[in-house]
Amino acid sequence: MTATSLTVGAVRPFIARDLAIDVRRLLASGATFEGRALEPNDVAVICYRHADLQASQRALLEVGVPAVIAGGGSVFATTAAVEWLTLLEGLEQPHRSARVRAAALTCFIGRTARELDECGESLTDDVAETLRHWGELVSRRGIAAVLEVASAEGLPARVLREVGGERRLTDLRHIGEALHEVALTEHLGLIALLAWLRTQVREGRGGRGTERTRRLDSDAAAVQLVTIHASKGLQYPVVYLPSLADRFVPKPTRPLFHDEDGRRCLNVGSGGAGWSDDVRRWADEEAGEWLRLLYVAITRAQSQVVCWWAPTKNAAASPLHRLLMREAGAGVVPQMPVVPSDDDVVPLLSGWAARGGPSPEAARHAPLGPDPDVSEVGTLGVRSFGRSVDTTWRRTSYSALTHVEEARVAPLPTSEPEVIAKDDELDGDLTAVTPGSSDAAPGQVPTGLELASPMADLPVGATFGSLVHAVLEHADPDATDLRLELLTHIDEQLTWWPVDVDRDALATALVAVCDSPLGSATRAADGSEATLRSIGLGDRLRELDFELPLSGGDLAVEGAGTMLGDLAPLLRRHLADGDPVRGYAEALEGHALGRQPLRGYLTGSVDVVLRLGERGDPRYVIVDYKTNWLGPRDAPLTAHAYRPEALDAAMGHSDYPLQALLYAAVLHRFLRWRQPGYDPHRHLGGVVYLYLRGMCGPETPRVDGEPCGVFTWRPPVALLDDLSDLLDGKVTP
Repeated sequence: MTATSLTVGAVRPFIARDLAIDVRRLLASGATFEGRALEPNDVAVICYRHADLQASQRALLEVGVPAVIAGGGSVFATTAAVEWLTLLEGLEQPHRSARVRAAALTCFIGRTARELDECGESLTDDVAETLRHWGELVSRRGIAAVLEVASAEGLPARVLREVGGERRLTDLRHIGEALHEVALTEHLGLIALLAWLRTQVREGRGGRGTERTRRLDSDAAAVQLVTIHASKGLQYPVVYLPSLADRFVPKPTRPLFHDEDGRRCLNVGSGGAGWSDDVRRWADEEAGEWLRLLYVAITRAQSQVVCWWAPTKNAAASPLHRLLMREAGAGVVPQMPVVPSDDDVVPLLSGWAARGGPSPEAARHAPLGPDPDVSEVGTLGVRSFGRSVDTTWRRTSYSALTHVEEARVAPLPTSEPEVIAKDDELDGDLTAVTPGSSDAAPGQVPTGLELASPMADLPVGATFGSLVHAVLEHADPDATDLRLELLTHIDEQLTWWPVDVDRDALATALVAVCDSPLGSATRAADGSEATLRSIGLGDRLRELDFELPLSGGDLAVEGAGTMLGDLAPLLRRHLADGDPVRGYAEALEGHALGRQPLRGYLTGSVDVVLRLGERGDPRYVIVDYKTNWLGPRDAPLTAHAYRPEALDAAMGHSDYPLQALLYAAVLHRFLRWRQPGYDPHRHLGGVVYLYLRGMCGPETPRVDGEPCGVFTWRPPVALLDDLSDLLDGKVTP
């Protein structure tokens, strides 16, 4: 037999099988380490390439030895990624039979090639219908819902029946989570998601995409498979090194090396002067690096290390071969020694054994032998739930508090939508239910208040309100052409909030809103009032999200009895008669609303906080946008419906006072943390509700000095202090 008669393609699977049999026999032999029985996780297989680890894992699993790959490369370089890619291609085009039949063969659907052949078009049509249904599921609930449905229809059982099924199922779930995450964060539809996955698979196969390192498929006792680089600093009782005599040296195209001065260089010339020297330096440095890797791998073993050597073409440059071919007593390791013949290698390796070195043994596949001992499974039983659940602790919001009647029957949990429509606006005929809100019959509007609303012909409803909120949130008031800026954002937001609306009429109305005076809360010392156009983005805190602990949040005091109704005495104590918010105390004393416990967290988002005045002495105002229709539906909508008296009545007959109270407390706490030298008497400017349909531009009518469409309320500081304490769980006597 010549030295080069064995091919790498034949040797690698042979070594993997030999390794697996030897590990199995070792674990079944009763071997001990430090006085205890040797367990699977005491054994490590260490390789340079992930492909060799995967081959070893397959071989170990085939003989019944559990094995896990630690940090096993990119999850997108696995067969699970190909399964997802095939499924997404079918979901994208369920009308193409080739894609449908390919998707049918994935583990998600679980059909076989025999079934497709025998059932023909009928089965293809059935699978296509399933893919259409799943495609609709993606658009409604996201890609995670597809994984959920496939799991309910037998995906785990199908995969776990296979050898290495735990590994594959872990990868499938890992990729599914990654797809769901990127779809949500980058707003990707099915087509864009498919393109993203194709890129990840391509990069994963190219050795990139390491940010998606594969997860461990099991935390059970198992043989550890790890790369040489990842094994640094670790130790294992027994180490197997199947590939130290297997190194392929490619022809360099851009050799990377260090010059005489120690600088790192890259030759991109592919020839020319100095090319041979650069290639030689590269080869020497690579050979030295492989010797260092051999040292790292061998020294991971605490008790025993097993290596394989075979006479292949890849052996000549391998670190193990170079070390074994070193002459006795020589201090230099040869660069690429010749692979010896079978007649020469036996005495060479025997000489190493005689000098106290490694002991050679022919790699002949032994019988599997007895099964390794498996820890006995204890008596199984169902765990009982012995704790009591604190049903008063919850994560709530202003909307949830005010929708208490609906909250009595909680809906089943579902995948949360990316964005939800505003649900804090009423679109009813409030003049019909609010006494004194209209002292003029239709057509008899007092002089000066008959100015038509710019939004009189625009739609109503929560979706339209969300559209307007989003446009005002994102539009830049400093834009040279404000109307064009608003039109641009209207077109963008209509994708999220589809409403049948005249975009030009909406833009015109919003220009009028931006040019309307904001009332006394924004009044400067010279008597001028701000407008939304005059306050740039740098002086706006838009969509101020908050998460406010109630009664201590996670550290709630046991037995804390703060209720929402405890706000009522505070309102009566601190607010004067005639204050539009004071009347809300009666509603808070109602059983359904007031008996809600304040435990857990209060979450929400303030539309915008405006910073006014000088930077050294600013004043902050909370602003909430409302698109409510307050006038009678059978008459033209004018500024008269939004005069201050009507707004006070509208606030008093809604739950907006509670919203104003909570948002004022949020800003009060926020400024205590963020505003140097915070003084609420100076820095807290109050709450402004902008009823946008009543804001008619610079010529907006005024009543008693206040512009129509603007509700202003400044809570007393003492009320905010007591309210903040109440939310902390302290009931003021």
